[in-house]
Amino acid sequence: MNAPLFSSAKPYTRWWWFSGPLNPADIRAQLDWLKANHFGGVEIAWLYPLNNGPLGAPWLSPEWAEPVLVAAQYAAELGLGCDFTMGSAWPFGGFIVSPEDASQTFAGSSLQRLEKSWETPMGDKGGPILNHLDRNALFRYGRKFGAALQLPARAAGGNTPGLFCDSWEVTPEGLWTAGFEAAFQLRFGYNISAFMPELNAHPDERYDYRRLLAAYALDEFYAPYTALCHELGGFSRVQCHGSPTDLLAAYALVDVPETEAILFDLDFASFAASAAALTGKPIVSVEAFTCMYGWNPYPGPGPYQKQELLVDLKLVADGLMANGVNQFFWHGMPYNPPGGSQRFYATTHVGPDSSFASQIPAFNAYIEAICTTMRQGQPYTDVAVYLPLEDVWMDDELPLDLQKPSSQYVYELQETKLPRLLKGHHPLWVSAPFLAGAQYSDGRLHCGPAQFNWLYVDTVWLDLETVTTLLRLAHQGLPICLARTPQEPGRSKHASYPQVVSELLMLPNVSSDWGQCVVQAPIVAGENLTDFWCSVHGDEHSLFFAHPATQTVRYPMRYGQALEASACERPIRLNIGTQSFGLTLEFAPQQSLLLQVSPAGVKQISIDFDPNSIS
Repeated sequence: MNAPLFSSAKPYTRWWWFSGPLNPADIRAQLDWLKANHFGGVEIAWLYPLNNGPLGAPWLSPEWAEPVLVAAQYAAELGLGCDFTMGSAWPFGGFIVSPEDASQTFAGSSLQRLEKSWETPMGDKGGPILNHLDRNALFRYGRKFGAALQLPARAAGGNTPGLFCDSWEVTPEGLWTAGFEAAFQLRFGYNISAFMPELNAHPDERYDYRRLLAAYALDEFYAPYTALCHELGGFSRVQCHGSPTDLLAAYALVDVPETEAILFDLDFASFAASAAALTGKPIVSVEAFTCMYGWNPYPGPGPYQKQELLVDLKLVADGLMANGVNQFFWHGMPYNPPGGSQRFYATTHVGPDSSFASQIPAFNAYIEAICTTMRQGQPYTDVAVYLPLEDVWMDDELPLDLQKPSSQYVYELQETKLPRLLKGHHPLWVSAPFLAGAQYSDGRLHCGPAQFNWLYVDTVWLDLETVTTLLRLAHQGLPICLARTPQEPGRSKHASYPQVVSELLMLPNVSSDWGQCVVQAPIVAGENLTDFWCSVHGDEHSLFFAHPATQTVRYPMRYGQALEASACERPIRLNIGTQSFGLTLEFAPQQSLLLQVSPAGVKQISIDFDPNSIS
C-alpha cells in the first residue's frame, strides 16, 4: 500500500448499524454531526436487531448494500473516510459459512456459534464460526462479503477503505484443521493426536502444538487476510490480539495494526507499536474507550454508560499515545435517527446525546494534534526486548485474579510487560522471526527498518533456533543481556542445545547484567519515569510524556479516576546524541507534555487541554 491510509490523524468512530430499517436521511444526519465534531471518518459495523425487532435486509443482499452506498458516497462528499468491519459481529462467521468452512476442533466441529450478528435475533443460535486455520475458507468468506459490498467508498471516490478484523475470539481449546496432524508429524516427528484429549497434562507436547498452531494462524489467516483486503481494493486493519500466535509477527502482516483499551492495559499498545516500527508501518490504531468502567453482558447498559467523563477518556488517550498509538477509533457511535436513544451495550456512548457532546470537537482536535506530531519520522530505538513466547506457550491460564473478559491465557500477553528498568531507553519488543532475519553491523542491530544498539533477553525457555540466532548475532558483536540461562522447551531435546548455550554465555559481549550491555545513556534518565513515546524526524526528536496518573489505569477504571491526576514533577535528563539537557517535567492536573528537541535546544509545545473548561 503506497498511498496514505488516512488523510489526517482525526479520530474515526465505530458506527454500529443494528439489523433493521436504515433511513438515508438519518445516515446523512449522523455523518453531518461527525463532520461538525472533528471526526475523520467512520467504521461501519453490523449488529443484531435492537429489542428483538425485525431483521433488516437479508445479509449481503443488494437491499443490504444500498444504505452502505449512501453512507460511503456521502462520507466521501464530506471528506470523511469510511471503513467497514468484514462481516457482522465477531469473530468471522455466520450462516454464509458452510459446514466445510466452519471452525474445527480435534473432537470434531466446533460448538461455538456467532452471536449478536445482523442475521440473528438475540437469543437465537447463530451460524458457525469460520475456520481461521484455512485460507481457502477465509477467501470464500471474504469474497462473498466483498462481492456484496463492492467497496462503495472506492467507487464513490473516497479514501481507500480499511477492512477491519476484530480480535481473535475463537474458542481456542483443541483447534484443528484438515492436514494439521500430518503437518505436526512432519515438523516434530511424532503424532500429537494421542496427547490431544488431555493436552494440558503434557506441557512439552502442548508447547509443540502451540508452535504449529501459531504458524497456522500466521500462514492461514493473517497473511491471506491482508492479501484478501488488497484483492478487494481495501487495506487491512486488524486487532491480532487474543490469537494463539506470535503477536508481533501477526501485526507485521497487516497494513494497520490495531490495539484496544481499556479491556487491555494502555501499555498493551506497545506490541502493535513495536511491530509497526519493525516493519516501517506509519499507523498504529486503537479501538479506544471500550468498557471504560467495566462490562455488563447484553443488554447492558455498561457501568456509567452515557455518564462518561471526558477527563477520564483523556487520561486513557494520553496513555495510549505515550505507548505509540497515533490513530483513534472511538468505540463507538450507534446508528440513531435525530433524537434517537439507541445504544450499544459495551461501549462509551458517542453521539449528540453523549454526556460530553459539547467537549468532543476540542478533544478530537487535541488527539489529532498529538497524533500528527508523533507520526512524523520514525520511532526512537535503542534496546530491543525479546518477546518471551516460549515462556507464555509453556504456561497455561492466568491466575483468576488477573483474568478479565478479554483474557484467560498467559499466551494472550496481557500481563507480559516491557521491563520498567529499561523505560528510559524506550524499549521495543522483538521476536524470533525478526531476529532470524537481522544482522549486526556498524554497531547497530538491523531488524528491517528498525535499528537497535543492544538486545535484552529474560526468559526461562528458549528454543534451539532462537539460541542459535542469538549466538550468530553475538558472534557479529551484538551486546546481549541474557538475564538467565535458558532451558529448551518442547518434547524433543537436542543434544547440541547445552553446547550452543555454553558458547553463547562465554562471549564477552553477552552478560546477565544488563548494565554491562548498555551502549549509550538512556534518552530519558530519571526516577519513576512515566510512559513516553519518542519519534525521530531528521535532527528533531518529539517526545510525548503522559501524565504519571496514566500508570494507575487498569480495567475497570474508577469513575472520575482522572480527577486524582494532580500536579506533579519529574526531574529528568534528556540524552540525545552528543547533547544532554537537565530539566523538570512539570505536569499540571490531568495534563500531559509534548517536547521537541533539536540542535537549538528543548521546546515545550503547548497542548494544555482542560475538558472541564468547555461548556
